[in-house]
Amino acid sequence: MNLTRPARAASLISLVPMIDVLLILLVFFMVTSTYLNLDMIPARQPEDASASAPATGSGGATLLIRLGASGAPVIGGRELSLADLQSALSERITSDPQTQVLILPSGLARTQALISVLDIAAEVGARHLRVIRLEGQP
Repeated sequence: MNLTRPARAASLISLVPMIDVLLILLVFFMVTSTYLNLDMIPARQPEDASASAPATGSGGATLLIRLGASGAPVIGGRELSLADLQSALSERITSDPQTQVLILPSGLARTQALISVLDIAAEVGARHLRVIRLEGQP
């Protein structure tokens, strides 16, 4: 007498529990995450379209201000105090109002040092002002 067992039915893998878990995680991360409030940063349009274009060609000198790890501004290899920076920027802006001011902060510089330099540049009337951040590692 030969006894044969009936063939097993193929087991089915249900994806429903995995989808349920993923949806619960999605809702959890959406509820607990924080978002940047863009209303904190005031944005304003330039008065005319020509003011938004960077200065190029004649009359568009560039001034590079580096912020070291100590937070002191450096122009042309010379470390300046904030009062000296204000007078140097004032001289450059009055001689050439189209001067483009580039600020290159060190990764170790404090944010307050960058804000101080930006405030001074705004006080003296710099119209073309940019902050440059380098991403690469040497």
